[in-house]
Amino acid sequence: MSKRLHRNAAHRPVAVKQLAPALPASAWKTVTWREGARHKLRSRFAAVRVRPAHRDHLPSEPYAEEWLLMEWPNGEPKPTRYWLSTLPPQTRLTALVRLAKHRRIIERDYEELKQELGLGHYEGRSWRGFHDHATLCIAACGFLVIERTRFSPSTGAGGLELRAARIPPHFQPRGSPRARRTA
Repeated sequence: MSKRLHRNAAHRPVAVKQLAPALPASAWKTVTWREGARHKLRSRFAAVRVRPAHRDHLPSEPYAEEWLLMEWPNGEPKPTRYWLSTLPPQTRLTALVRLAKHRRIIERDYEELKQELGLGHYEGRSWRGFHDHATLCIAACGFLVIERTRFSPSTGAGGLELRAARIPPHFQPRGSPRARRTA
């Protein structure tokens, strides 16, 4: 007797591209995930709990339920992006969208870490040497992140006003021809 799952009329996978258009219009919500350079970034999303069907004939138990997040921007003929997530069932749609859209920021930061901060320049042969190199690169990245938050361009220098110091009226720099001589 086989212990593997068998597909039948009750156990038939549905392609994501068929599932998305079959959802009711009320399932699609407009979500804003962050402020962009020119405007807020928003799109329409739907999330449903599904069981992945990839190689589902191999295990003896069905796969655990996961979130299927779908993006269908206004004006597009069909959904453009899909994500699977193992976040808990009580996770809100806005949290799913923010995490899914965070990927671009993470990839940009990793690229900067490799190219600008030297993570990709390590040519040593030991794990200890790479570990030390990576630690210093990540520390430099952390420092730059903190510095960027201090001087955010969206708030005009992060709320700090950077002005040149006021020079006293009778100030003469050291070494200038009109400076007073000192003993």
